[in-house]
Amino acid sequence: MPEIIVNQEEQPQAAKELALVLWLEQVHLSDVPLVGGKNASLGEMIQQLSPQGINVPGGFAITAFAYRDFLQSAELEAKLRQVFADLDVDDVKNLRQRGKKVRSLILDTPFPKALKTAISEAYQDLCQRYGADTDVAVRSSATAEDLPDASFAGQQESYLNISGTKGVLDACKKCFASLFTDRAISYRQRKGFDHFSIALSVCVQKMVRSDLATSGVMFSIDPETGFANAVLISAAYGLGENVVQGVINPDEYVVFKPTLKQGFRSILEKRLGSKAFKMVYADGPKLTKNLPVSPAEQRQFALSDAEVLQLAHWACLIEDHYTQLHGVLTPMDIEWAKDGDTQELFVVQARPETVQSQKSKNVLRSYRLEEPGEVLVRGRSVGDAIAQGKARVILDMQKVDHFRPGEVLVTDRTDPDWEPIMKRASAIVTEQGGRVCHAAIIARELGIPAVVGTGNATAQLKTGEAVTVSCAEGDEGRIYRGLVPFEVKEVPLETLPQTRTQLMMNVGNPGEAFSLAAIPNDGVGLARLEFIIANHIKVHPLALIHHATLEDRELQDQLAELTAQHEDKPQYFVDKLAQGVGMIAGAFYPKPVVVRLSDLKSNEYANLLGGRQFEPVEENPMLGWRGASRYCDDRYRQAFALECQALKRVREEMGLTNVILMVPFCRTPEEGRAVLAEMAHHGLVQGENGLQVYVMCELPSNVVLADEFCQVFDGFSIGSNDLTQLTLGLDRDSALVAHLFDERHEAVKRMVQQAITTVKKHGRKIGICGQAPSDYPEFARFLVEQGIDSISLNPDSVLKTLLEVAAAEGD
Repeated sequence: MPEIIVNQEEQPQAAKELALVLWLEQVHLSDVPLVGGKNASLGEMIQQLSPQGINVPGGFAITAFAYRDFLQSAELEAKLRQVFADLDVDDVKNLRQRGKKVRSLILDTPFPKALKTAISEAYQDLCQRYGADTDVAVRSSATAEDLPDASFAGQQESYLNISGTKGVLDACKKCFASLFTDRAISYRQRKGFDHFSIALSVCVQKMVRSDLATSGVMFSIDPETGFANAVLISAAYGLGENVVQGVINPDEYVVFKPTLKQGFRSILEKRLGSKAFKMVYADGPKLTKNLPVSPAEQRQFALSDAEVLQLAHWACLIEDHYTQLHGVLTPMDIEWAKDGDTQELFVVQARPETVQSQKSKNVLRSYRLEEPGEVLVRGRSVGDAIAQGKARVILDMQKVDHFRPGEVLVTDRTDPDWEPIMKRASAIVTEQGGRVCHAAIIARELGIPAVVGTGNATAQLKTGEAVTVSCAEGDEGRIYRGLVPFEVKEVPLETLPQTRTQLMMNVGNPGEAFSLAAIPNDGVGLARLEFIIANHIKVHPLALIHHATLEDRELQDQLAELTAQHEDKPQYFVDKLAQGVGMIAGAFYPKPVVVRLSDLKSNEYANLLGGRQFEPVEENPMLGWRGASRYCDDRYRQAFALECQALKRVREEMGLTNVILMVPFCRTPEEGRAVLAEMAHHGLVQGENGLQVYVMCELPSNVVLADEFCQVFDGFSIGSNDLTQLTLGLDRDSALVAHLFDERHEAVKRMVQQAITTVKKHGRKIGICGQAPSDYPEFARFLVEQGIDSISLNPDSVLKTLLEVAAAEGD
């Protein structure tokens, strides 16, 4: 084998990439051929790497030195410089002409004899290991590619299912030429890189037969929000190019890193993608082709839970390794594949994540629509910004000349050839793709919002119409008709004061949790299950338990579609609820997250699918069968059992023991004890594994008997909305008496004061999670004066209330 030697200063990325290959393959220096190497060796870098049992396909590398020798031997560089003398990357026609001529010059120049021989011999050595004419992937890696502040995503080409010596030589030559694709030329110019200070190395790997199984991409950081404690995995059938290029909408999985490292099965979310096509091997010049995926396979997840956890574990190992190597947190962007013959998982590529890891953590920027608008299209949001402009629908690359700066690019999907116009767009909308597709990656790097996987954008949006693209409303991106007013706020975080009173947040939407966690906070004072049940689950739990007895055929069909991945229909409820709570609890871990048990009223439950069959008609549901009174009732006990299973899974399987449970609308201490007994029956035992159970203090009886409730519960959270209406005798939904509803009324304030005094006297914690402190700064000041332990606020009120609380504490 040739000696492996690389000049680290001259080609730092090649050194890092080779180091990863060596570490993952668990081999010695002499086991991986490096064609064209000279000068200093990797030395201590390689010796410091410790094998971790990660599978990587065997192969060899052609160094950037070989590329440079190729250019020098044929005197190509002078010719290339001449072509670039009048390059104008803002002129698409000029860019295309120069790029085509440069690539032709490289492709028409033969390899030096020594390089051709070295590549041929290295490939034959690989064939001895895997078999004659073994199939390989030929991957390019530029020396300026995948730097921490510039991804160069997809700028150079890679080729799959290459076999035979001639095929490998041709693919290597094409990789060299791809250093000058139109998008690579434009990208380098925009990033300020000299075209001739860049070189390209090539990695030739044994193909992983993912065409017979699955493949995808994973990030060791949430690529949307920069939340560092999550691994995002995308998966689809067949070769991975479809996922990277955004041809299909893949499955997505979110895994929580801190408890994964402790041995928990911490899959926070699983989102099924359509996976409509898969890329497989093909005969003939194209080498690969796309085939449709059967409807049955589309309805199944591409990975098992065990495989998701294995990949996430590898992502953590790779990130930890490079973090240690660089001395700073280094999130990674990793490609993986599963071999259909051996059923083994492999890592095929790893590079630094280049967007979220580079963002400033000292400034909190937030976007908010100032009024509602008409939604034209929905999809997956990329980023958290809002942008506006005239839509430009382009389905043919030949029409990119029509695009004007500041327009919203609307297309089926993008690939790297679209980059020259993407950088001029105010926002990007695609019909295909997921959160790790090409359009998403480039949009993040450009700092513009994108909505991907819409399915119908090119039909719904018309060229020339003004639209507003919003990615500021959670994981669903929306395109609104017209120019909807919005505001942008920036807050320097280093200047914010510290307070004795804990400032917490009210959170309901799991899709917003990762981004909300960036706001300064002491945890979640109210995590509402109602949003998850109404918007994610959508089905009455008893309809799932008794699905076989449902008489409505249309309803049965709706339930069958929603629960297609679940033979055990009630487990659909458990899975969705556990994932929703897990996302919120993981986002704020290890800070406390107070999860209020379900508090839908009978009329709200009735509006869920199948709900009317199981719900009574009440004259005043606000004061009826709600909260604690449901949990021990034989008419609802089975449904509450599913809720308990989900919350038990969050704490025990996901390891999120920062979850505190809270019982709503508990009328008497006796009812509270009955609820605790019912919870214990389903494995949620107060005090066991650190489980605390709070009670909502929202009824006059909770205040009057606070000393007795202190003997039952670990803490209290004042619900100012219900406490106000029940203290003043108001129906808060009635417009006739709405003007009398005021949490600042002296009667309400005395109830709050009494509750705080009594609870603190008995050594219990007490906070508030109602609307009042979010709406009225003076009410927040009143709470501080009474010595309340925590105030839980709507997210948009946290920062202004923080300043009010700090001032009150300073008085």
